[in-house]
Amino acid sequence: MGKRKIAFVVVRYGLDVNGGAEYHCRMLAERLVQNYDVEVLTTCVKDYINGGNEVSKKMELVNGVLVRRFEALPVDDIPEEIFRDKAKPVRRLRMFLYRMHCLRFVSYFMPIWKYLVKDEEEAMKRSVFYSRQLNEFVKENKNVYDVFIAVTMDYAPFYYTALYAGEKTIAIPTMHYAKTFFRAILTNAFSRFAYVGFNTSAEQKLAENVFGRALGLHGIISVGIEDITPADWEETKNKYGLPDKYLLYVGRLDKGKLNNIVDYFSNYKRKYKESSLKFVMVGSSFEKLDVVSDVIYTGFISDEEKSAIIQHAVVVVNPSLYESLSLILLEVLSLGKPMLVNGHCAVLKEHCQKSHGAVDYYMDEKQFISKLNKIEHSLEVREKMAKGGKRYVEENYNWPLILSRLKQAIESVAAQNRRM
Repeated sequence: MGKRKIAFVVVRYGLDVNGGAEYHCRMLAERLVQNYDVEVLTTCVKDYINGGNEVSKKMELVNGVLVRRFEALPVDDIPEEIFRDKAKPVRRLRMFLYRMHCLRFVSYFMPIWKYLVKDEEEAMKRSVFYSRQLNEFVKENKNVYDVFIAVTMDYAPFYYTALYAGEKTIAIPTMHYAKTFFRAILTNAFSRFAYVGFNTSAEQKLAENVFGRALGLHGIISVGIEDITPADWEETKNKYGLPDKYLLYVGRLDKGKLNNIVDYFSNYKRKYKESSLKFVMVGSSFEKLDVVSDVIYTGFISDEEKSAIIQHAVVVVNPSLYESLSLILLEVLSLGKPMLVNGHCAVLKEHCQKSHGAVDYYMDEKQFISKLNKIEHSLEVREKMAKGGKRYVEENYNWPLILSRLKQAIESVAAQNRRM
């Protein structure tokens, strides 16, 4: 008997793709190639904001994984926003019920919502990652694959994989609290999946409260991190003009991720004029970046350079409100560096609580300034956080544990479909 055939479905894929969910997918796919025949079904899109098919459609092998790319061709007759606006009432209603702590209760009487679903579908067809070619491939080749693994619920391919092959699909939603996840159309998707794998308890609890009875079998799978040899520090430092002491941010440079963190840092520097700390920001941006005193942008860098830059940071910050895990947090802790995060994100706050002090959080600018000052000026605090962080990652996010969960889910879904 040959290897089981597995197909990951994700909106973007490649060694140069700067995105947490996409990197998450690649790490899992590359680690399954020893036991399974692994493929990735994805689009030709690189720019997640503006769309466009920048990547070649031809198939390619990426670290042992066969990648099939399909052109994204959104319908362009009527703007996506028109249909999104028409569907707003159902999102608002579901969010209201969630805030009143009764959306889960309502799901026991109405697990699948159909109100304004047609408008949501029309909006989806006009989104940058809509690929009819990819959807049709999944539909027509459902029986070729033993299991599909759909990654990240933000976009159209996730929904259409549920629609055409849900009974053979493990969903990895990478879910966080956001308006888009209250779309009625997603209740149908989650009712179809064979299994849903979450990254954290906080993400799982959120999904249980949002989808209720529509959510079938589910549990924690999560993901580990890569063990990367850092680049030469002096070469990296000179290449990007890095300072000796710096606060570090790694990720996409867009307003939705940054949440005023540059302003917070500027105010920190105004309050503590004696501080020599700079702010290094690593990552790609599809928006124009402001020139700010003591802020250094590196642009997209290699994984080896990233590891070196993390190792020499004083502290790393994640100001995002929207995380289902935070890979950068795990990377930072594994490299023995303290982490400061946005306490309004339930997932990041969960890391703070479970890591017993390896991660600290702030709720506002005042707390950010106070805690950054404490970490910057106390070697004892930094060393204590670093020690706890390494232990936390080793115990909870090691690859044998992660892969055993994923393989168990794959075998269970495959066996279930053989009996059907």
